[in-house]
Amino acid sequence: MIDRERVLARLDTLDGYLRELREILPASLESYRRVETRRACERLLQIAIESVIDVCGLLVTGLRLGLPGEEDDLIEKLAQAGVVPSALRDRLRRMKGLRNMLVHEYGRIDDRIVYDVVTGGLGDFDAFKDAALAALRKEGR
Repeated sequence: MIDRERVLARLDTLDGYLRELREILPASLESYRRVETRRACERLLQIAIESVIDVCGLLVTGLRLGLPGEEDDLIEKLAQAGVVPSALRDRLRRMKGLRNMLVHEYGRIDDRIVYDVVTGGLGDFDAFKDAALAALRKEGR
């Protein structure tokens, strides 16, 4: 059984991060490169992605989809169960990879990639929220 309250709380937290991110969206790559803007965008993006991963874990556990070996397994198990479509699965994997780059700073982070995600990829979070809410509705029947 899915812990609805925890999932909804994490989705609400995710909404807050996305709202903050949308409030500070830079108008150009040049304005993104201001240290304060870049760091704020990177951090909000990182914790938003971590919220997605947390919800994935709650859904996998609640739907009893097995024990994941890694975070990628969470995403794959949800795709195999039909909770997330394969196209979204692929975007979630890339999202997780970006989070790893932001957290561990593997080399220099490409400002263009982060800027493009912040200005054009936030819809992936909305698609994930829709899938998570659909899973809650389906389980609630």
